[in-house]
Amino acid sequence: MRLEVTCLDRVGVAKDILTVLERYSINLVSIDAMTKGCLYLQFAEVPFETLKELMPQVRKVDGVHDVRTVAVMPSEQERYALKTLLKTLPDGVFSIDAKGKIRFVNEAALFMLGMQEHEVADEPLNHWVQGFNFARWMSESAVIGQTARVHIGNDEYLAEMLPIELPEDEQQCLLAGAVITLKTPDRVGKQFNALQRRYKGFENVLAASEKLQEIVKQAQRIAQLDAPLLITGETGTGKEMMARACHDASLRREKPFVAINCAAIPDSAVEEELFGYVSNGKLTKQGFFEEAKGGTVFLDEVAEMTNSAQVKLLRLLQDGSFRRVGGEEDIRPDIRIICSTQENLAKRCQEGKFREDLYYRIHVLGFHLPALRERRADILPLAEMFLEHYSQQLSCPVKRISAKCRTFLQAYAWPGNVRQLKNAIFRAVSMWDGSSTELTVEQLKLPSYEEGQGYFDADFDGSLDQAMKKFESSLLRRLYPTYPSTRQLAKKLGVSHTAIANKLREYGINKPNK
Repeated sequence: MRLEVTCLDRVGVAKDILTVLERYSINLVSIDAMTKGCLYLQFAEVPFETLKELMPQVRKVDGVHDVRTVAVMPSEQERYALKTLLKTLPDGVFSIDAKGKIRFVNEAALFMLGMQEHEVADEPLNHWVQGFNFARWMSESAVIGQTARVHIGNDEYLAEMLPIELPEDEQQCLLAGAVITLKTPDRVGKQFNALQRRYKGFENVLAASEKLQEIVKQAQRIAQLDAPLLITGETGTGKEMMARACHDASLRREKPFVAINCAAIPDSAVEEELFGYVSNGKLTKQGFFEEAKGGTVFLDEVAEMTNSAQVKLLRLLQDGSFRRVGGEEDIRPDIRIICSTQENLAKRCQEGKFREDLYYRIHVLGFHLPALRERRADILPLAEMFLEHYSQQLSCPVKRISAKCRTFLQAYAWPGNVRQLKNAIFRAVSMWDGSSTELTVEQLKLPSYEEGQGYFDADFDGSLDQAMKKFESSLLRRLYPTYPSTRQLAKKLGVSHTAIANKLREYGINKPNK
């Protein structure tokens, strides 16, 4: 059980909150105060009735603004992400204290040494890594970052050393130790070659706004890491394009990039599609994860993945292997997983709709793509790029955007984001009637939309019931091909199977042809 308490930053507020917990005999497991104005409390599960009494009592504490349950503590997220990142990092990483003794070592470093963690803990790093005196470096009056050639036995490595400094006061820092990363010559060569090449993927990302430029810089750094990546953002913001760009900028670029829409695969077939199928000891179907061997798998809308598929994906992320449906052999595809979603996964974990342990595994690295309305500096450059592309493709003379249309484009809310803008330009160019060589507002044929209110129509004629039925029919016709069974569709819309069956019958919507 975890609580987030938003409160004033005053002395004694934590003590007062803990006093409330003590009255209910609640034993605190941990407390976070990483964010100013927020306290996070973790304790064992308590009965719902106790929680109903506890939360109002915490709200009564002087200085407390609100209290709510949360899925994860900030320190948990940070610790788990760091642990997973170090585990997946192919470079050896050592953390040493001020005397040059090993305090932490990752799995890659233990593999280089050929030893177990308990055998190297609290031992001088120079017992195994030769060519640089770590203890002498740490004893210097000014410890600065170093790069040196070192060796372990007959194997040679490039060592990058960075001091760990803890702020002691406003002007001084305390030297707490150092982090040493060992890279093989082969890996150094690959990274150098990667820097020499031009990353075509990110060249296709048009980023005029400062907000998107910062995200692209972040994504370029993340692309070089081999840990799982989670991309969030509204529909149409370009999550798949960014995932493909990250793949193209990685060391896996020569291997396949396989994109999978988790929402489009029927529940009954999802495991076979992803992991493959074996019948009578023979491979009947190869799954997407095997097809991407050595490359990248992009799981779009991962929040829609079934619970059983989540369990198998968790195992794949934990030990790098999976079993085909009906098979007994462990398959190790050596792939990187990139996921995307427009849902709040932390909230879905809290509601029991998504596995919390899987959420930690896929959210080692991540970034959020802002909606187009949040980066309006990108709207006109994107519109001009799409206009030029489709004008050439369709041999249309429309090459410019009228002044009125430019103002309209900037002011429109774009609930469908970049995808909606792209489709609107394509529709306008493809339906050109020869009346103007400039793109006009009328040619876009965009429905009126008001943020917070949604779409509206000033010329609407009819009753509310007719409007509701029209919307209902349209929605079901759009969703039924993606969820081609009444049970799947009912689950997606949160209604009963019988209700959906009756609606489909009422509107004459038949089962989609396969």
